[in-house]
Amino acid sequence: MSRTVIRGGLVITATEETEADVLVEDETIAAIATPAIARDWTADTVLDATGLYVIPGGVDAHTHMEMPFGGTYAADTFETGTRAAAWGGTTTIIDFAIQPVGRTLREGVETWHAKADDNCAVDYAFHGILSDVGDGVLKEMDALVGEGITSFKMFMAYPGVFYSDDGQILRAMQQAGDNGALIMMHAENGIAIDVLVRQALDAGHTDPKYHGRVRHPLLEAEATHRAIQLSKVAGSPLYVVHVSATEAVAEITRARHEGFNVFGETCPQYLFLTVDDLAAPDFEGAKYVCSTPLRPAEHQASLWRALRTDDLSVVSTDHCPFCFAGQKELGRDDFSKIPNGIPGVENRLDLLHDAVVAGHISRRRWVELASTTPARMFGLHPRKGAIAPGADADLVLYDPGAQQVLSAETHHMNVDYNAYEGRRITGRARTVLSRGEVIVHDGDYRGRPGRGRFLRREACGYLT
Repeated sequence: MSRTVIRGGLVITATEETEADVLVEDETIAAIATPAIARDWTADTVLDATGLYVIPGGVDAHTHMEMPFGGTYAADTFETGTRAAAWGGTTTIIDFAIQPVGRTLREGVETWHAKADDNCAVDYAFHGILSDVGDGVLKEMDALVGEGITSFKMFMAYPGVFYSDDGQILRAMQQAGDNGALIMMHAENGIAIDVLVRQALDAGHTDPKYHGRVRHPLLEAEATHRAIQLSKVAGSPLYVVHVSATEAVAEITRARHEGFNVFGETCPQYLFLTVDDLAAPDFEGAKYVCSTPLRPAEHQASLWRALRTDDLSVVSTDHCPFCFAGQKELGRDDFSKIPNGIPGVENRLDLLHDAVVAGHISRRRWVELASTTPARMFGLHPRKGAIAPGADADLVLYDPGAQQVLSAETHHMNVDYNAYEGRRITGRARTVLSRGEVIVHDGDYRGRPGRGRFLRREACGYLT
């Protein structure tokens, strides 16, 4: 048995902050104790956490490695993307296995296993994407829930690609109500958006800034409202992904205050970037094309407020990186052909810590949003997202005073730009452990492809 002791740190969880030492035996946490009690512990490895926070490893519940979109693929593979995640203190990702239209959900899951297995540096799990709901797919949902894939994403956007109509959504929600799965929803009115896209292009409006204009906040709010009503009819829980607009937040808040199992997620891009970035000259705005789109700055106040009140419960990245050169440029003459997505799996934990420094959230809420709640939401807690005996030893020794400047020159994501280029932030992961193994330490990467394991998940831990 290998033993590691982390000494002298401030242990921060979603519920408390304690000066304590942590004992790791093999892959799991064995004990947490005050320094006076822990001083007699012996170990093969001692990590000095003096002046550092000790937090559970980040859980990013929304990534898209190697995702096909618009004739190309997301630039990060499972190897490069999970390595970048590790550098940023994220030790678990949940990616999306896409059902090919006209084929089985099982085929999508098997394809994603082929991409990820033996390639990941950190532990990983899958959601399923439902692209073509029918009787067979509904039965497949039951089988996959039994295999630990307990959440399924649907799209009210992208007609002809991922889009599901209200009848398909209702049937999937009814199935989830029976089998305990959680339906995740991309809530935008894709039919109306396509009309506005065509009108914009016919008027000669081809620049990236029009991506934000045609995807109106009210079309996000309308779809969010509709998804909530369908979930009420079906009697199933709902998780709305990448919430960006004040009006959509209001719909989620109302449903939650009425006691329904409705949950919301937002992403760093909506908290730190704005529609002004979409209007950057010389086609630079293409770097910031994602869906839902970036919003005017005034929307950010409602997002931060909702994060503090738990009307938004999770901050994930929606990491879907496309290089500016050769990929984003596919839409140089037509904004609707710009691949949708922003890189961020490496920067999430640091950006949220910078929000702690700025006073937007507390340290415990930082841990809750980035680790504990996504682990509970998607059936991984207390194995993940916790510092407690028996939990996986996914731990980050975090330097709260470190200064860094985010840049494509120094990040480890496989993409040629950083959406936060030049942003100076405070805080950085110094040492990262995944299941007890140090995979990043003092600027040295020690991980390897294939050490990450596939995680079978339980049902959502928040259902009432």
